[in-house]
Amino acid sequence: MLNREQSHPESMNINKAREYLQKYYGYPDFREGQKKIVESLLEGCDTLGIMPTGGGKSICYQIPALMRPGMTLVISPLISLMKDQVDALTTAGVSAAYINSTLSGKEVNERIRQAKRGELKLLYVAPERLELDWFRDEMAELQISCVAVDEAHCVSQWGHDFRTSYLSVAPFVKGLPVRPILAAFTATATPEVMEDMQRLLRLEEPQVFVTGLGRDNLEMSVLRGENKREYVLDYAASNTHQSGIIYAATRKEVDDLCQRLQQQGLSAGRYHAGMSDAERASSQEAFLYDDIRVIVATNAFGMGIDKSNVRYVIHYNMPKNMESYVQEAGRAGRDGEPSQCILLFSAQDIMTQKFLIEQNPQDSERKHNEYRKLQQMIDYCYTTRCLRSAMLDYFGEAHEDKPCSTCSSCTDDRELIDITVDAQKIFSCIHRMRERFGVSMVASVLKGSRAKKVLEYGFDRLPTYGVMSSRTEKEISETINVLISEGLLALSEGQYPVVKLQSAAAEVLRGQREVMQRVPRPTKTSAGQRRSSSRDSSPSAVNETVFEQLRLIRRELASREHVPSYIIFNDATLREMSVVCPQSEDEMLKVKGVGEVKFRKYGKPFLDFFLNQSGNSDTEYDHYQYE
Repeated sequence: MLNREQSHPESMNINKAREYLQKYYGYPDFREGQKKIVESLLEGCDTLGIMPTGGGKSICYQIPALMRPGMTLVISPLISLMKDQVDALTTAGVSAAYINSTLSGKEVNERIRQAKRGELKLLYVAPERLELDWFRDEMAELQISCVAVDEAHCVSQWGHDFRTSYLSVAPFVKGLPVRPILAAFTATATPEVMEDMQRLLRLEEPQVFVTGLGRDNLEMSVLRGENKREYVLDYAASNTHQSGIIYAATRKEVDDLCQRLQQQGLSAGRYHAGMSDAERASSQEAFLYDDIRVIVATNAFGMGIDKSNVRYVIHYNMPKNMESYVQEAGRAGRDGEPSQCILLFSAQDIMTQKFLIEQNPQDSERKHNEYRKLQQMIDYCYTTRCLRSAMLDYFGEAHEDKPCSTCSSCTDDRELIDITVDAQKIFSCIHRMRERFGVSMVASVLKGSRAKKVLEYGFDRLPTYGVMSSRTEKEISETINVLISEGLLALSEGQYPVVKLQSAAAEVLRGQREVMQRVPRPTKTSAGQRRSSSRDSSPSAVNETVFEQLRLIRRELASREHVPSYIIFNDATLREMSVVCPQSEDEMLKVKGVGEVKFRKYGKPFLDFFLNQSGNSDTEYDHYQYE
């Protein structure tokens, strides 16, 4: 194989990249993490980027694609993701296209001819297309300078979305006459999955960049003991002007929640695999175009959906693992505006996820891995630690061990009580039961249950039988799960996990360590009251009336262009406009998100609005002709 082409230092520098960033995207500089990845690709290095959802991964390969000769081939997993990316690029003045199953053979051939004529800087395809002989032959005739692999965690069987077609990326790259740069991106990856991505994609001496997963604009909450249905209906009714996603574990729950939201008069839609392709596409488009404000969906919805103004994501049920949760929750606040990520947890969620694991045909090793990841998700739901710290620890990311001050653990002002004696009773009971039983059986013995199995095993004769008879079995089970999340107990893997004592439990039994737990809230407030802070978190300088008027202008433009509103300008850009109130072209171009190309296409109506507000609408526009 020939060596990849050498980069051109005179044109391949970060200052030039910033010029492209300002021109096409309207931002003066790169975000944290983006700059190093862009520099790595401009230097011709294989690159692996782990960046949170909403962290701007696409810009990391799109800017180098504009600067390098030839074309960048983007491997993208979903049709909707391709369309969103290409719509946004073409709107910004970048020549891009996609090839997928929605196109006719004639359309596919025309786009390949465009690529051969050098008219495309980016071409998006699904990984399955790399397995087709004719497609590989066509690509071999192109000057491909970079292959960018999005959602690269799909290549690993230990990732949460394993997709066998991703294994075809490395052979495809090897078959090209000139090896291009290989860039891989994902939002979440454990160290194990990161190693798999480098090995299975055959990255050559890659530069690896992990950007902080803890996004400051997201307020993470785990709520236990809530009436879930009441909470969701209350919250949605209190946030009717905001876009939100509600994830549920089953189709039945999706249908029920959506119907109840609609019965309340709310603008809601649904999305799950039991709907027809046409129904799903219609719901997704209605949500993207803000025709509906909230969508209730299973985890089939959302991967790669680049809707920037989602203000809240509610998980009606606990997800199956941390990777899924962080990726789904991360769809809130992609524009950097304050947003809510709320997980409603109940013990029934554990049973639901175990059922789903058992229904999925897979080998025993992978099934054990699924159970291990599920337990880590359960631990997250019960932990009293800072949720952001717990999340970063899971993904092996170095961080300062200090509270984030915004998650539900850090803002929980309930009274801490000493449960050391209860913990000692629980540990003693588990020891006397020889660490051979699960949480429910231990709770039954401590409660003093007369259940058949308790009596059959003779557990009614243990000294610890009934020593927590004043508590309900549910309360005892909750306490056991808290002790598991704190690392004092552990659960074996599998469908029927057994509770095991950890070494730290001995310190508690000897009285050398205290165990604390927060008591339940004395009173219950409504979801709307409890979360009102999220609606007050925008800068006080933002004029909400002006902001809503700007949204109406944006909606009209989006309708005319047949693209989602956020592709015109996102909410963060409109909010900055409402503060700055630009009076000239130069002032408009200084607003983040208003690039030169977008200003030419869409800037005039917004600038006219502000000039009319100030009574100065006769200004001449010398530099640009508006389309």
